[in-house]
Amino acid sequence: MTVATLLFTCLVFLMVGWTGGTHYVTALSVGAIVCIAASNGGTTSQDLKTGFLLGATPKYQQLAILAGAFLSALLLGPILLKLNAAGTVYMPAAEVARAELHTDASLLSKHETLVGPQARDDGNSYLVWQKTDAVGGPAGRYLVNETGDAVWFVDPGINGVYKTRPDGTTVTNKFDAPKAVLMSYIIKGILDRKLPWALVLLGVMIAVVLEMSFVPALAFAVGVYLPLSSSSPIFIGGLIRWLVDRHGRKQAARAHMNEEQHIEESDKSPGVLLASGYIAGGAIAGIIIAFLAGVLDEFDAALFAWSTAHNPFFHGTYSDLLSLIPFAIIIGLLYYVGREKILKPVKR
Repeated sequence: MTVATLLFTCLVFLMVGWTGGTHYVTALSVGAIVCIAASNGGTTSQDLKTGFLLGATPKYQQLAILAGAFLSALLLGPILLKLNAAGTVYMPAAEVARAELHTDASLLSKHETLVGPQARDDGNSYLVWQKTDAVGGPAGRYLVNETGDAVWFVDPGINGVYKTRPDGTTVTNKFDAPKAVLMSYIIKGILDRKLPWALVLLGVMIAVVLEMSFVPALAFAVGVYLPLSSSSPIFIGGLIRWLVDRHGRKQAARAHMNEEQHIEESDKSPGVLLASGYIAGGAIAGIIIAFLAGVLDEFDAALFAWSTAHNPFFHGTYSDLLSLIPFAIIIGLLYYVGREKILKPVKR
């Protein structure tokens, strides 16, 4: 929905002549409104469905949803800015540019200082230069001195590429945002007239073929542009759900059920509740990790150093292989809970 909205909005902008970089934010704002509306709609339907299964009161659920939407709108922006600042790396401009970068300082007005650990070594105030082209060096945010010479290249914590500071310390809290990258490609590609329409139309035709083959095109597309680190656990979770449902269909109590009744009964499985807990737990763990990285940076650095030296699951020759052990445990737990072999709910 968001991608379709961005495509349509940018095409309208293109027809009326709004093709400059100043219209990027406008197009993105339109897409953000639709994205948030669709997200809240999906969240509301999911919450009401879960509340129905658990016996909750819809009125209080809706009040909680309103409170959650209000608080997220109020707090999410500052939190993202803080997380981005915590993972920001300031690279010397001479190391990232092919030649010395210079701009007209008289055209710049905004001042900014370094934030984070690097601010302890450089407390100077610089002018902010937003470089929009790749001539001489990568596009992005630069801090320049009063004469217009670029001193620092600001590599953001979100979608940044540099994970090592000039002093050799490692930044552990870089955050990837593949969806944001996709949206930026669409906006810049259309408004700058550089979007490869052949690939877009090819994707449309592939989606049509998938739908005609009764394969969900949306799920397929999400699996294509998400990294394997995100899509692989989703695939494994779906495989566990399929195995549990396959076993459930063989039970005598479900022999008389049709397809719709099978799906309804599967949605009430304790495995679904446990999977919901996994999602919530992952979100809470992500918040805790981000809080440590963004607020308690010295504690986070000390914890990172200790884990690197003493935790074989975190760092070492076999760390990736060993990390599959707890993953296998939670997979096995989900499977057996879904089959009601363990932690079977008490039926009243």
